[in-house]
Amino acid sequence: MSFPSPMTAGVTQQGTGVDGIVWHILGQTYTPLQVTESSFSWHALLPPGTFVPPHIHPTQDEFIYVLNGRFDLALDGQSANASGGDLIRLPRGIPHGLFNHSQANITCLFWVSPTRRLWDLFQAIDNVPDPAEVVRLAGLHEVNFLPPPG
Repeated sequence: MSFPSPMTAGVTQQGTGVDGIVWHILGQTYTPLQVTESSFSWHALLPPGTFVPPHIHPTQDEFIYVLNGRFDLALDGQSANASGGDLIRLPRGIPHGLFNHSQANITCLFWVSPTRRLWDLFQAIDNVPDPAEVVRLAGLHEVNFLPPPG
């Protein structure tokens, strides 16, 4: 994708996103809110039992502001939790996984800087039902999933 640059001032209204796009990724719903070459943000809904397995972004810093719900995290080999009002900071190169072990939805705002290939990855994995294919495509877009422990 060629990104608009620079970012324009404005408001992205609730329930809208970039070009009306909504991605469905392994049971989660992502709505992109803003994208330029330097940053990319999206609203996410993670239903109970969904997760993003441990992975690394070698070229991006990632942030998650939790609006509602509770994340259980694998963060650089340690366990952590984050709930509504908490900010999760994920520097590039640090392994992290996100899990919803609760009985409630998690809603949050993600953003990365710079955007790099993440927009293209989400376009590629929208509605892909096979986790192995998602992992394969992620590796082609600068997101490296880690093998299961054991």
